[in-house]
Amino acid sequence: MTRLDKFLWAARFYKTRSLAAAAVEAGRVAVNGERVKPAKVVRIGDRLQVRRPPFEQVVTVRALSDRRGPATEARTLYEETEESTARREALAAELKASPPPVFGGRPTKKTRRDYEKWLHSQDEE
Repeated sequence: MTRLDKFLWAARFYKTRSLAAAAVEAGRVAVNGERVKPAKVVRIGDRLQVRRPPFEQVVTVRALSDRRGPATEARTLYEETEESTARREALAAELKASPPPVFGGRPTKKTRRDYEKWLHSQDEE
């Protein structure tokens, strides 16, 4: 029996346990379709939905571990569903094909005032 935040850390979904616990608290992780707390006990066979925007993974727990080992060992702790893998790869290809965002640098005073004017006009509607 392992805590959910510890499992997510050991399976290398998150770099630290505190990041894993924060993600669970924020509702980005569900166990068997239910929102849970970081101390939820994970069992073999549980189905986890892990959302790390823009990606979402649906995995089934195959083994439990309390320690964080190498990535090859971590991959044996869970099995991702085929639909989840297909969706994730399709989204990754779509993001790779889209052009990178263009930033014009720091906005000028005029641009900032125009933006604030537009923003305040949206509040009035």
